[in-house]
Order: sequence, then C-alpha cells, then structure tokens
Amino acid sequence: MAHSLTGVGIGTVVCAAILVSWPVSAAAQQPAPLRVDLPPVTVTAQKEPADRQRLPVSVTAVPLNDAAITTISDAGVFAPNTFFSEFQARKLSFPHFRGISSGPGNPAITTYVDGVPMLHTNASSLELVDVDQVEFVRGGQSALFGRNALGGIVNVTSTRPSLAKWTGSVSVPFGNYGAVDSRGSISGPLSGKAAISIAAGRSVRDGFTTNDVTGADIDTRGNTFGKAQLLWTPASNWETRFIVSAERARDGDYALVDLGSLRRQPFHAQRDFEGRTDRDVRTAAFLSRRTGARINLSTVTGVVNWKATDDTDLDYSPYPLFTRLNDERATQFSQEVRLASANNAPIRLSSNAVMRWQAGLFFFTQNYDQDAVNTYAPFVLSSFVPFSVQQHSPTAALDDSGVGVFGQGTVTLHDRIDVSIGARVDRESKDASLVTSYTPAIAPSSTVKADRSFSNISPQASVSYRMQPSRMLYASVGSGYKSGGFNPASP
Repeated sequence: MAHSLTGVGIGTVVCAAILVSWPVSAAAQQPAPLRVDLPPVTVTAQKEPADRQRLPVSVTAVPLNDAAITTISDAGVFAPNTFFSEFQARKLSFPHFRGISSGPGNPAITTYVDGVPMLHTNASSLELVDVDQVEFVRGGQSALFGRNALGGIVNVTSTRPSLAKWTGSVSVPFGNYGAVDSRGSISGPLSGKAAISIAAGRSVRDGFTTNDVTGADIDTRGNTFGKAQLLWTPASNWETRFIVSAERARDGDYALVDLGSLRRQPFHAQRDFEGRTDRDVRTAAFLSRRTGARINLSTVTGVVNWKATDDTDLDYSPYPLFTRLNDERATQFSQEVRLASANNAPIRLSSNAVMRWQAGLFFFTQNYDQDAVNTYAPFVLSSFVPFSVQQHSPTAALDDSGVGVFGQGTVTLHDRIDVSIGARVDRESKDASLVTSYTPAIAPSSTVKADRSFSNISPQASVSYRMQPSRMLYASVGSGYKSGGFNPASP
C-alpha cells in the first residue's frame, strides 16, 4: 500500500510539471492560432430553411456523417436536455425533452420525416438510412407545428439526390451479440434535371436476455429497410421530390421479469411462452418548392401506413397464466401548403426595418384500429371458470381529422434585433368505437361510442439581439398543444 501511494504521488507531480512547462516553450515556437470559420448550419426548426444561429429557438442539428448513428435515439445523445427511453420493441422508443415525455397514441413530441408528421409513436422510431440531418427542437412549438408539439419536435431530413455525379457508399459494422448492420446507398443524375437515389439495409442482433426455461434468447432484433427518392427540377426555381420508404422489423419478446429475480440474476428470465414484436412501416412523401421573386411556395404531401403485432407472456413467469396478443394498424394522410417571403425579398418597412413572413394551411386524417386479446388460462379468472377465456380489451376504431392555419412575422431592426410574433389555430374532430368483450361470453360486453371536437390557439413571441455574427441573446414565450382524444386502453 505504501508503494502504491508513493507511485501515485510521483506520477501526479511529474504530469503537473509537464503541463506547466510545455506552453512556455511551445509559445515561442508555434505560429499564431489558425482561425477556421465553419459554414452555417441550415435547419427547418421553424419550417422555412434558416441559419441555426439566427433563430430564437433551442435547436440541435446532428449531421449524419457518422456510421454509428443509425437511429433517432443514437442522434439524440448529442442533443442537451434530450433523452430516449428505449424499450425492447422499436415502436416503444419515446423521446423526452426537458422532462416532458412522449407517449404512444398521443405523443407530446412529434417526429417529422421530410416534413411529414408521424402522428403515432409506433411509426416514429425509424432507421436513418439516406438521411442528411436530424434536428431536435426543444420547447413548445405549436405556434407553427400545431398538435402534439408540447415538448418540441424532431425533424428528420433525407439526403438530396445528386444532380452532379454518381456516388455511393457501403458500410458493414459488426459487434458482439451477433450484431451486424449492413447498409448501402447509391445516388446520381438521370438527366440534367432529374436524379435518383436508392438505399437499403439489414440489421440483426442476438438477444441480451436468456430464457432459463428454454435456453433461447428472448429479445432478439432483426430489421430490413429501404428508401428510394426521385428528384426533378423542371426549372431553376422549382424543385420536386418523391420519397418512399419501408421497414420490416421482426423482433423478439419484451425482456420483462420480476425485479427481485432480475437483481439476483441480470439478463435472465423464466418464461413458458416466448412471444414476438413485429412492425411494418411504409411512408410516401411528395415535396415541392418553388421560389419566386417575392414569394416562395412549398407543399408537403404525406402518407404513412403502419401495423404492429406484439405477442407476449403477460405474466412474465414460467407458469401458463395469461398471454396478450395486440394487433394495431393505422393509415394517415397529411397535406401542408405554405407561403413565405422570398429569401432576398423581405418587405421593407423603413430604411432600418424589414419584415419576413410565412403562412400556411395543414390538413390531416388518421384511421387507427386495434384488437388486443388477453388469453387467460383455466381457473385464472376464477375458480368457477375451468376453461380458457379470451378478453378483447379493447377492440378499437379511432378516426381523427383536423385542420390548422398558422402564420408568423419577423421584423428585423438595424440587422441586429429580431422581433417575431406568430400563432396557429387548430380544430380537430375525433370519433371512437371502443368495445370490451369476452370469448366465451362469461360477462356482458361494454361499448363506448363517442365523438369529440377540440380547438386550440397557440401563440408565440420572441425578441433576439445579435451581439456578434456568432453570438445571440434571445427571449421567447410560447405555448405547446397536445390534442385531446380517446384512450383505447382505458375506455
């Protein structure tokens, strides 16, 4: 012990001497430090493309130049006040911004992929294939984005196909637990005005948790995914993009176990039934943008179709008590039309004041269906029920539709002070049919059929002062809006 303490003390003194003496000798030999100015980072945190350092909003842009970033939660590590709770199934990946948590059917943080909102969390955790950048915008953003932006939004932007030359990339990283993630992409011009890109991949991984009853892994993962894009520029000021993508995930069961057993033996479970979690997501987006001398016109049309099936041992024990088979599926359509002042043609109010503006209309529909079946073994519900019983809890059909109108104006004074005011009005209608029943009919079924409408006004205001080109002080106030609705799990 004496030798160990002496060694640590000597090592500390030697390191200190080196650190103190090195700058003195180096100062006389090294040239003046080289200044490097990085190009501005363009984000769409307030819908219109803008320099991140000129926006009065808390946004972190993560460029996808690292092969290790394959999911949105991977990128979230680089954003402050951001946390993703990763459950076993991909559909249960929930973002948390500044302590505000998302949820499955009615999220408080919405993910936008190429301007298309993922209105259900089941479809938001996607593979980042052929993606250029992920933005994490923290704080209520409902003045521009409306529903379910209570805690903020996540913006995912796909890489634009190359009109200049053909390029491609392939990566095949691998690791322990049999992890292999192979993906590749190719992009290039079809003509002087059109380009295409195609990307695909496959990721697999063994499970971390062993089922002591069978010796098999419970929480395996496997996913196949792809994306294709077509870019067409009919004129120098007009660009359209058609983007389609698909994922097919086939994962294992939820790795849940009694907490006391987990503490005694981590990564082990005891199950008489090994389930699965499957998910399929298909998306299509049509983006068009035309820039004019005074006004820019942008449209985003999106279709999202997904389905998920999870079959699990609901008692999470080696005893045949009860299981749960949950089928969910949804189809959504969204359309946004936006007008904005041209980048180089703001409205001049005086010699020292100009105004930029944007206004838009958003419409969506979403149809969601669920059939969740709890199967109870004989005598589990009651000693007087000596047979298996299936409880449909629930059989649900939720139909939503809504429209939103938004606008924002920003006045710039002396090219240093920005005063911004915006607001959005949303109106939504929701219909629900929720049925709980038993097979055999040991109890009467219960039915909830209802409809509700929700309206909301979300204002926002900010003042910012640019002390230097790279430094800005701002204050903002705004509101976040999370739409009401019906919870199929609790009619």
